[in-house]
Amino acid sequence: MIVFTDPLRESDMPRGGVVTIGNFDGMHVGHQEIIRRVVERAESLGVPSVLVTFHPHPLSVVAPDRVPRQIITLAQKEELLANSGLTAMAVIPFTPEFSRWTASRFIDDLLVARLGAREVHVGSDFCFGAGREGTLELLTARGRELGFEAHRIDDIRTRGIRVSSSIVRNAVTKGALRTARLALGRSYFVDGRVATGRRLGRRLGFPTVNLDPYNDLFPGSGVYVTTCRFDSFSRGFESVTNIGVRPTLYENYAVTIESHILDFDSNVYEDEVRVYFHQLLRRERRFQSALELTNQIRRDIEQTRLWFLRHPGL
Repeated sequence: MIVFTDPLRESDMPRGGVVTIGNFDGMHVGHQEIIRRVVERAESLGVPSVLVTFHPHPLSVVAPDRVPRQIITLAQKEELLANSGLTAMAVIPFTPEFSRWTASRFIDDLLVARLGAREVHVGSDFCFGAGREGTLELLTARGRELGFEAHRIDDIRTRGIRVSSSIVRNAVTKGALRTARLALGRSYFVDGRVATGRRLGRRLGFPTVNLDPYNDLFPGSGVYVTTCRFDSFSRGFESVTNIGVRPTLYENYAVTIESHILDFDSNVYEDEVRVYFHQLLRRERRFQSALELTNQIRRDIEQTRLWFLRHPGL
């Protein structure tokens, strides 16, 4: 898959293909189905398959007070698409100037002039152009005039629930990781760098790695069963992760993400790490003493070991 970071100016964009457009935040199972159909259709026609997305999120430009926390970063989106079979991913810089493009200009300048689209496949809630004036009906009508077809791909439902980025975002925030996994088709993960912390865990006898996250979105305060994968190792490590302000020992301290890696004793400071979140064990709470906290951490670790015994391969 080729990635184009300035598709409105680059001259070697693939033309005459099957195109899909959207934010694709989370790359959930609904997004995966859209991409599967686009790739399948393009292969049947012998033409390129192209995904058009935007960065940053359009609302960060047109309504910053309403922009949602992004489920995945742009780098993660590219990674998740790498083996999808797509020919190209076109990332349009969403600038104030671009936000003023009318729906007609979007069709004329992007879909026709730049991409020469043969077919355009979009989700059921797709809108485009300034003021979200562009609809599937407009896309279909203009396509008849300009020589391309427009198709809607209906929502995917999991256990009767319409899969959407909002569903994923709410599930992750609430620690409903089973719901998030069903919607994503994978465990939710957060990437970041291992940062130097206050070494509280080491003083209690449970050293931790502190995550400086690249993601905007991570689960709410609590203790989680997790897997940590470091760039310097070829495998993942079972871990228990705390997200919160550590109320037993600190007052009004910033939220931290810190993981105790089971049976691990390596220096990974400054390493890149990915933390997969599997299960919420408990919510964060204040303990009466450091000893009470220590005893609870031991129980958290035991529950984590039991969880992995019941879920081998994760």
